Amino acid sequence: MFATDRELPITGGAPKRDYVRRVFGAIAPRYDLLNHVLSANFDRRWRRRAVDELGWERRPDGTYLDLCAGTLDLAAELGNRQGFAGRVVAIDFVQEMLRLGRGKCARALPANADALELPFGERVFDGATIGFGVRNLMDLDAGLREVARVLKPAARLVILEFSTPTRNPLRGLYLLYLRNVLPRIGRFVSKHRDAYDWLPASIDAFPPPGALAERMSQAGFREVRYRTMMGGICAIHVGTKLGLGTGD
Repeated sequence: MFATDRELPITGGAPKRDYVRRVFGAIAPRYDLLNHVLSANFDRRWRRRAVDELGWERRPDGTYLDLCAGTLDLAAELGNRQGFAGRVVAIDFVQEMLRLGRGKCARALPANADALELPFGERVFDGATIGFGVRNLMDLDAGLREVARVLKPAARLVILEFSTPTRNPLRGLYLLYLRNVLPRIGRFVSKHRDAYDWLPASIDAFPPPGALAERMSQAGFREVRYRTMMGGICAIHVGTKLGLGTGD
């Protein structure tokens, strides 16, 4: 989930990156509470389903990447799985978020870095996840290409992200909650004036699931598929890195 200034352009660029970093640092102490409250705890279930799609069982001792890791909830969901014997490198560009996530998982290794400029060589990771983070990227397509660069051939990328229901009455009820109720709760709990005003605007501006799947394909992933949950409120995208072992 996100927060930003009302005057911040939603089209990307360095101003967006810098502001998001600053606001996430400000709301970090109550970030986990806000996520669970605002999603009615469904965020926990969504993360479990995302990790289920990763296929980590093929390399339980492998090295995995969690981008836009925040307070490490998704990294911990993988790292604490029974039978998992590898490690999860959890990347975020907000140090305050990573600090608050320490202790959630012994196999999660937090690292402060920008998702658009990952400090790793090519073909390093056995899989990657991004939970509610791609809408924060200054350049979505560049971010997807950067993930593809550091993944091994045949490794999976799983993206967990919000979307917008397309059918009424759920669409109308969801937008009413998103635009009117959620920002007020976010401001009250976080004590930040602009906290969570960004969420409705970012969802409106973000590509719908089908378009995101196409952009994953253009970035170097194949066998891209997605499924929506709760009538379209959330979506899980899965893609496989092109290369040896994928039929190419």
